[in-house]
Amino acid sequence: MLAARLFAFSLTVAAALALAAPASAADALYPPGSRVGLAPPPGLTPGTSFLGFQDAENHVAMIIGTLPAEAYAELEKSATPDVLQKQGLVVDKREDLPLSAGKAFLITAHQQVDNTTMHKWLLVAATPELTALVNVQVPDEARERYPESAIRASLATLSVRPPVPVEEQLGLLPFKLGELAGFRVAAVLPGRAVVLSDADTSGPAKAPGTEPHILVAAAPGNPPSADDRDAFARDVFATIPNISDVRITTSEPLRIGGLQGHEIMASAKDPTSGSDITVVQWLRFGGGGYLHMIGVAPSKDWTAAYARFRSVRDGVDAR
Repeated sequence: MLAARLFAFSLTVAAALALAAPASAADALYPPGSRVGLAPPPGLTPGTSFLGFQDAENHVAMIIGTLPAEAYAELEKSATPDVLQKQGLVVDKREDLPLSAGKAFLITAHQQVDNTTMHKWLLVAATPELTALVNVQVPDEARERYPESAIRASLATLSVRPPVPVEEQLGLLPFKLGELAGFRVAAVLPGRAVVLSDADTSGPAKAPGTEPHILVAAAPGNPPSADDRDAFARDVFATIPNISDVRITTSEPLRIGGLQGHEIMASAKDPTSGSDITVVQWLRFGGGGYLHMIGVAPSKDWTAAYARFRSVRDGVDAR
């Protein structure tokens, strides 16, 4: 349920890691790749392993996340003190907190972590394009440096910017894309993966449909030996979601970018529309991991799509 997702978000990052004049939305800072920004309290700097801000020395974190716009109404109903208390949070207060970005509510809570009381502020804000989530975590011993008045002043500056520039999104990847082959950037998982698609990406994010699209992802692990690559590739291929009636037509080794690789070609159906689709998977091995690339397109458009997928594949380079 979404209340549990909110709690999970509050624990996604455990940051193991003086009060100033009130700021305004004009002072908002945006973590790289984030559409949501705010003016953090003095002492916080951009997070190194999550979207948000941190004071690693004092174990303070301000974590930013997003959900689809429609999630706000569900969270507004389900994120109740009773529900969150069952998840380990002791809720001190829940209140409406209107912002310039839109309506919002704020949950003030605390949680015992080992021998430390962790004070938390969970902000959920509605905007036309997305639901913004901000989780602030301050240990008891840092309360004097980060008082509640400073946290509230910071949260009041929350703002949402237009879609993140493509160059900034791609800069979050552990590899470089030398060729987009006419595709749009549909989604980026910082430090891990990108989805390129022909779908219209101007609206809210959604799962790729039957339009030609390609995933490029960095993944850990490697087959034990060259003889195991075919079985390894088939196991990885079996994890591809949103395809049905799969029939693998070829599975063979090949070199990609001067490195050992493997290609699987398959016919399948789109489980939603039932239309025929064709799928290609490329694995490029090297170092302690591999590059995973999956291209999907309607079978009727396959020839042109495959050429573009290859252009993307051949343009991927180490960062």
